[in-house]
Amino acid sequence: MHTDTERCVRAVQSKDARFDGWFFTAVLTTGIYCRPSCPAVPPKPANMVFHPSAAACQQAGFRACKRCRPDTSPGSPEWNARADTVARAMRLIQDGVVDREGVPGLAARLGYSTRQIERQLLAEVGAGPLALARAQRAQTARLLIETTALPMAEVAFSAGFSSIRSFNDTVREVFALSPSELRTRAARRGAAPAATPGVLALRLPFRAPLNPDNLFGHLAATGVPGVEEWRDGAYRRTLTLPHGHGIVSLAPRPDHIACRLSLTDPRDLTLAISRCRRLLDLDADPVAVDEQLRADPLMAPLVDKAPGRRVPRTVDAAEFAVRAVLGQQVSTAAARTHAARLVAAHGTPVDDPEGGLTHLFPEPRALAGLDPEALSFPRSRRTSLATLIGVLADSTLSLGVDSDWNEARARLGELPGFGPWTVEVIAMRALGDPDAFLPTDLGIRRAAAERGLPSSPAALTARATAWRPWRAYAVQYLWATGDHPVNRLPVR
Repeated sequence: MHTDTERCVRAVQSKDARFDGWFFTAVLTTGIYCRPSCPAVPPKPANMVFHPSAAACQQAGFRACKRCRPDTSPGSPEWNARADTVARAMRLIQDGVVDREGVPGLAARLGYSTRQIERQLLAEVGAGPLALARAQRAQTARLLIETTALPMAEVAFSAGFSSIRSFNDTVREVFALSPSELRTRAARRGAAPAATPGVLALRLPFRAPLNPDNLFGHLAATGVPGVEEWRDGAYRRTLTLPHGHGIVSLAPRPDHIACRLSLTDPRDLTLAISRCRRLLDLDADPVAVDEQLRADPLMAPLVDKAPGRRVPRTVDAAEFAVRAVLGQQVSTAAARTHAARLVAAHGTPVDDPEGGLTHLFPEPRALAGLDPEALSFPRSRRTSLATLIGVLADSTLSLGVDSDWNEARARLGELPGFGPWTVEVIAMRALGDPDAFLPTDLGIRRAAAERGLPSSPAALTARATAWRPWRAYAVQYLWATGDHPVNRLPVR
């Protein structure tokens, strides 16, 4: 979008928050870059230059605006709707792969040379993988500086910097303030560290509107006891992270998601935030989604009644795939019971001083020795579960953020007991494909029939062509017509 100068100028002049994260405005006369909704007086069009990412602005020598804080914009929704190499690279960078494995590790995961990855990212995002990772480290450092009392040396290494000097230089260059000045400014605004030691209090931005009912209702109603819970108006769960584990609490607010993170190692902050944003689908563009679905006269009333529905996703694709098999052809309550037994027997115990979380969901390798005969499942489902665990444990099947959606679908479809419903629900919630569709789902067929839509899978799929590429969101609107706890925000 940043190449459409006229459209960008209109968005800046109208301070349209819908475009935050889509592009960034660099002001030639001041040397700063802003989000489109910056409250400052818009500059003259001749003084504006537009870039596709904050990293591209920083690489061009601009520093972040202190008023609108463009580095905290929601992520670009473009990477949610695409599964090509650039989109997969962006998702991996957001997960901190460059900091942990370097650019060669990023390229190896994608199956390309480092030169090809750098060339493609520069062409589309305006910055290479190192610049993108540097911008992300700067934002992580700012969060730690402003929301914790950690010494600056710990902040530097936790954010992924290799030295104190590079940390100081980057913070000064990006924010035009030293680390200590950032912390002082935050204290003046009242942004004191969380009252509970070791807990980070963050605000996760999103594009309005956001309807929390089905999003948090689904997560709470299907939550696995010990791993997830709804407590005091917030969804809480445990996280398995590269350097340790964490516990997150997420609560909906009118203009943000209140996030409280407890991490055993602050180096996992970037990845934890990325997973929480993916879980709640916070980088989506609800205006574009709803506009497309509203064009269908039979879908329009559902969209108008409760706009801004998100797709509830997951923090761990392998975990969700296992849970999808556990939930085949059983009720929500039965699926929770089966998963809770698996967690109690094979999950890693954790301590939760604030609630009732007791375990991490077991990783595939921890389940590799599982005796399927010990499970109270039909034989066919025991076979499906054992086969899935095997291919996940030996990495024959990858469901990470770098997965090719079509290839993953094909691999899942080859597994015994994996029909279209199982494959598509994994594609929708684990892989993050916004066009995943469930025409065979009983709830979808019932909702379609009630609204005059075709109820047979083939006819409904043909009708849903008009909803592409947002059919996963159409599923949420159709599901929401039923009287089920997954569609209601839990009572506080």
